[in-house]
Amino acid sequence: MTTTDTAPSLDGGAGGPSRPDPSTWGARNAHDPTAVRDDHGVYWLFSTDADADGPLRASGVQIRRSTDLVTWEYVGCALDGVPAPAFAHTGADGLWAPDVVRVETADGVQWRMYYSASTFGSRTSAIGLATAPAPEGPWEDRGLVVATRHEVDHHNAIDAQLVIDGKRHVMVYGSFFAGLHVIELDPVTGFALPSGKAITPAPDGPASSPGTLIARRPRDVDTALEGPYVIARPGGGWALVVSYDSLVSTYHLRVAVARDLEGPYVDPAGHAMTDLDADPTSVGLTVLASHRLEGARGILAPGHASVLTEQGRQLLVHHTRFEETPRQHEVQVRRLVWTHEGWPLVSIQPWAGARENDDESTWPSRLAELEGEWEIVDFGGPTDVVTPSRRVRVGPAELEGLVAHGAGRFTRDGSSPVDAVVFPGWDAVRGRAALVCAARGPAGSVVVGTRVG
Repeated sequence: MTTTDTAPSLDGGAGGPSRPDPSTWGARNAHDPTAVRDDHGVYWLFSTDADADGPLRASGVQIRRSTDLVTWEYVGCALDGVPAPAFAHTGADGLWAPDVVRVETADGVQWRMYYSASTFGSRTSAIGLATAPAPEGPWEDRGLVVATRHEVDHHNAIDAQLVIDGKRHVMVYGSFFAGLHVIELDPVTGFALPSGKAITPAPDGPASSPGTLIARRPRDVDTALEGPYVIARPGGGWALVVSYDSLVSTYHLRVAVARDLEGPYVDPAGHAMTDLDADPTSVGLTVLASHRLEGARGILAPGHASVLTEQGRQLLVHHTRFEETPRQHEVQVRRLVWTHEGWPLVSIQPWAGARENDDESTWPSRLAELEGEWEIVDFGGPTDVVTPSRRVRVGPAELEGLVAHGAGRFTRDGSSPVDAVVFPGWDAVRGRAALVCAARGPAGSVVVGTRVG
């Protein structure tokens, strides 16, 4: 886990001896996470340089590893501080929001990490590229891909994601200000076209072209969206997962879909994610927000997600804070499922590793299997509160008109439409297997739940 030509690392002794040693963190302090699986079946988590207990003791992208996506071991930083080109342009203390992707090259496998360097509230930012032969490193910085300057540019060069679409490589990126954008990359070098080379930001003037706009929000909600992640949609097209609102209190995840990677991305109501005239609280489909389940900690401001696709399943990897301890944050993993009508939804239960059932042929296929008492959360309400769960009884009357499509998919048309996925999961509070559901409900909002009786 090394780099060349870097800025000095931060003081390892800051904060005093009472602060927890990073080796004890586990999932804690993992912010803006992304996870990959190496060629030996080990998972590696990369995240923003963060320490909720005080100043950074090291920087260069935090790394954790796991064998089950449940228990994490902190193993240090990928790079030895902020690389010199990024530091010279931004003066950043640490690196943010890494995205790590395995790339097949003419010379073999290469792992590429796109990291962000910036400071809070500033558009003087940069996205850099580092490469390694394996997720554990050694990582070597290659230079800057995109850069912006606060006094000149309206867009913000942070929160990168590499999307590989056949032979095309594109980068989705952006945060607040002028929204989210897509640019073309050179698949060979990993840098932005047309040059395909690392850039050196000019002392003045625009540093980089923004590319194609795919999402934005109006000024009356502080232009608050960031952390884009685009995934292929079953049957063709794309889905955008994006974080809305305030990082520390009202953060939540919304989705939209598009036929083309460059958009337009639209929600189920037909609102484009670039629409500045629609109600800004209604654009995009909310799939995960602050909530509290019975007997559990209140989940506060979940967001900045990536998606791990492997072994026929997809998992949403995100950070969350907690209602009782809002300064603290940690990584959580949840199953991502696709409805019959092609919408990505998220399990209310955290991923439970070996206890999970990935065989979709065994998922519910009969309406009678859905009957019982459910603990549900409706994400149709305001996102500035921690929504408590409630109990509902599901019987034949509630299931009337539903059509089963197999593998846990159910729909209903008409005046009370439903587009649902029901699947086996693990009830983390009660410590037992249970059915879990995620659905676009009759009111148009997402309802998630766990069968409890």
